[in-house]
Amino acid sequence: MSKKPQYDPEEIRYPDQVIVTSPLVPEMEQSYIEYAMSVIVGRALPDVRDGLKPVHRRILYAMYEDNLTHDRPFKKSATCVGDVLGRYHPHGDQSVYDALVRLAQDFSMRYMLVDGHGNFGSVDGDPPAAYRYTEARLARISEEMLRDIDKETVDWDPNFDESRREPRVLPSRFPNLLVNGSSGIAVGMATNIPPHNLREVINACICVLDNPEATLPDLMEHVKGPDFPTKGIIMGRSGIRAAYATGRGRLMVRARTEFEEFGKDRTRIIVTEIPYQVNKRMLIKNMADQVEDKRLEGISDIRDETDRNGMRIVIELKKDANPQVVLNRLFAQTQLQTTFAINMLALVNNQSQPKILSLRHILDEYLAFQEEIIIRRTKYDLRKAQERAHLLEGLLIAQDNIDEVIKIIRTSYDNAKENLMSRFHLDDVQAQAICDMRLIALQGLNREKLENEYKELEERIAYFNKLLSDEEMLKGVLKEELTTIRDKYGDDRKTEIQDVEDELDIEDLIEEEECVFTLTRAGYIKRTPASAYRAQKRGGKGVSAQTLKEEDCVETMFTASTHDYILFFTSMGRVHRKKGYQIAEAGRTAKGTNIVNVLPIEQGEKVTAMIHLREYAEDRYLVMVTRNGTVKRISLPVINTARKAGIRCITLDEGDELISVRETDGKQAILIVTHDGMAIAFLETDVRCMGRDATGVRGIKLREGDYVVGAARAKYDHQVLMVTENGYGKRTPMDEYFRADGPQNRGGYGLKGYQVTEKTGPIAGVKVVSGEEDILIISDDGVIIRMPVKDINSYSRTAQGVILMRLQEGVKVISIARTDHEGEEIEEPVEDEIPEAGSDQGGRTEPEQ
Repeated sequence: MSKKPQYDPEEIRYPDQVIVTSPLVPEMEQSYIEYAMSVIVGRALPDVRDGLKPVHRRILYAMYEDNLTHDRPFKKSATCVGDVLGRYHPHGDQSVYDALVRLAQDFSMRYMLVDGHGNFGSVDGDPPAAYRYTEARLARISEEMLRDIDKETVDWDPNFDESRREPRVLPSRFPNLLVNGSSGIAVGMATNIPPHNLREVINACICVLDNPEATLPDLMEHVKGPDFPTKGIIMGRSGIRAAYATGRGRLMVRARTEFEEFGKDRTRIIVTEIPYQVNKRMLIKNMADQVEDKRLEGISDIRDETDRNGMRIVIELKKDANPQVVLNRLFAQTQLQTTFAINMLALVNNQSQPKILSLRHILDEYLAFQEEIIIRRTKYDLRKAQERAHLLEGLLIAQDNIDEVIKIIRTSYDNAKENLMSRFHLDDVQAQAICDMRLIALQGLNREKLENEYKELEERIAYFNKLLSDEEMLKGVLKEELTTIRDKYGDDRKTEIQDVEDELDIEDLIEEEECVFTLTRAGYIKRTPASAYRAQKRGGKGVSAQTLKEEDCVETMFTASTHDYILFFTSMGRVHRKKGYQIAEAGRTAKGTNIVNVLPIEQGEKVTAMIHLREYAEDRYLVMVTRNGTVKRISLPVINTARKAGIRCITLDEGDELISVRETDGKQAILIVTHDGMAIAFLETDVRCMGRDATGVRGIKLREGDYVVGAARAKYDHQVLMVTENGYGKRTPMDEYFRADGPQNRGGYGLKGYQVTEKTGPIAGVKVVSGEEDILIISDDGVIIRMPVKDINSYSRTAQGVILMRLQEGVKVISIARTDHEGEEIEEPVEDEIPEAGSDQGGRTEPEQ
């Protein structure tokens, strides 16, 4: 018999409740995204500034709060774990203890941040003792991670129950992300950053401070490569260079071995160092199992003779075994040789974005953070010094008028402070300090002390103000502090790097090929092999080039080699540089990668022009043309920089933007074409060479509503190819744009270059062609067509041209690009072209005049 409920069913009904119906798929998507971001930001990935995950940051700060510095007695690890859990980290105690243990392991950390006392595990994979047995305190170097944290140098967040505040990031006075590395698996991404030598990394930081234009080879003069706590040997430098250049790379790490003679004509292999993160016990077991299974031959005995003097694994060989052959088999079949996959992923932009970073990017982020630390510390010290100086001013006034002060205090009933404020024009703080002053302070020695202290404060305030206003002085302080840490904690490299014969560099591993680079209006960039677009006859429908959102369209497109430099010119007049292979390759219909994941551009900034070049030659120039007709010429080496934030290349007027950049040899003529079909050609020497910050001079005078759509080098024996927004186009001999006595003069209205009508639409793009190449035409719905230039008819300047691309209603051509001619032309049936008025159906089409 069922029991009667012990409650009234009416009590658990909620008549006012509101049930919201939500579709399952969007709800699951939103929930999973929130979970993924929580794992990415709050658990698995380190901050680029201090190199710590939240759990490690909380452990160090909790120990700092408890004053567990290197010069204090050890405290039970259970206390540290409990404090972290209770104050900042509401997760499992075992996860916190595991994180603390790793910070104290000399075989995991290149520079240990926690000083452990007891069993904290071993390289054999032995687990640490329970936290009730072990003890811990901060290591000496950890105090550099926390130095100046009490001087308002970092931002703070409330903890999980808002009863305390915890630092969002530690001041980290040395670059911990590179020095100790990090590894973690998030949702959809993972990081694996190797440890490095402190002395080398700080030397690289100083190199960047001394030379902001330092390139990767300059940095690698200081940072030779990863430096593992377990030592070992890195084979080759190509993987290191690839990782430092792109953020990804693979290293081959070998154990250190030597041959030792013993007995009668016997040899044994001695292993004294093993690769990073290899379990020694499992390594020996694996070798023994392979010997037993006959997969490794020539080995008679394996034993571990490791003691307190160091690691020693002995592999005795049979009498007839070839030692080098056996060693090579061990490298190939066991973890005596491993691959370390570098993936330098960290959180940037105040922990809001995970990003794969190059070596230079990490150093730039760290140095910018350290400059911010020094600025915030200096502002704090300045404020405290000013407050103290203000208080001393009041005390000195009291010293000068001590008899009157005593009289006012003695004759006051309960308003002495107010009377002092009124008589000597003091504020509340100064008057209170006088009231709190002891009688002993009246002696002459104390006055002398006050005067000396006030003088010192004035000098400090002047120093702080100068430091805040002088960027070079600020960098000098940062350099001095980094040098002090380097000299105090730096040591020699542990891991050897051996050169490998016939080693391939990263560029040798990437096939050089011609690719099409496209950038959309929404900021998506991709690289696609040019062979992905087959040639078609004029008037074809084209193939789908890119899958775009409805409101997006391709804005810039050109062809270049994977080994070329790609220069990105932005709307704010800055230029950034990447290698072609650093742009992610994507399929013909893929959307691509957002430009913000490739370049550090600011909000509201966009890439407006891109060019490619192989090297920065002294006799080469860049000619820049803006939408409003301004032209500027600059020497190419002036913008040779690897600076992460890019450099300014032109100062733009309000409302203007950069729309074309061309590389020249200093002897070219420049052609500028406008939206309404006007064109001007002039010698580039009409524009003097200017500095990076100059605005430029007028290139073409524009009528109301007109603007520049393109510019090119005007070559005498070439033709000008113009394509309109409605898909019409033509070729015109270049000499029609020159007067009888040569090019036009800069700054005029120019000549009519195209008969723009409602049917043709205004000009969408212009190229100077020889007739031996192919042309790519792309529309704003993402469709692209490729055709040989020689198939496009040649007409006079004032002609309307013929239809080159058939467009759907409402679709417009937005970009054209040149590419090498495709050898094998694929025949495809095409519709007959629509003849122009006055054309001959059986022969050459005559354009409308």
